Amino acid sequence: MFVLFLLVSLVCMNNGELRGYLREPPTICYKCNRYHLGFCLDTMTSCTLKYQESCATENIYILTTRGRSMYFYSKLSCMANCGDINILGSETKKELICCKHSNYCNLPEGI
Repeated sequence: MFVLFLLVSLVCMNNGELRGYLREPPTICYKCNRYHLGFCLDTMTSCTLKYQESCATENIYILTTRGRSMYFYSKLSCMANCGDINILGSETKKELICCKHSNYCNLPEGI
């Protein structure tokens, strides 16, 4: 009976929106336009994921004359409808990696 009273109290105090008490805390991601070898060359900020967003890491590579790719820099952000993908251009290669399993999961590793 006491649990029912608490539940009704929470609903009444929150204008009928119990959802705010039951949802998970928001996920936070790094945000930087030019991240290279552990340093943000611009200003490092953060963004909070909204509905259908993921933390995104866009790794940019330069293609050499021998056909190999050389890491250039990364872009860190929050992105809507994000999906892992590789894009090969004539001079560059872009690798998009998405995550939302934990805070700040979009920090590049092993680059």
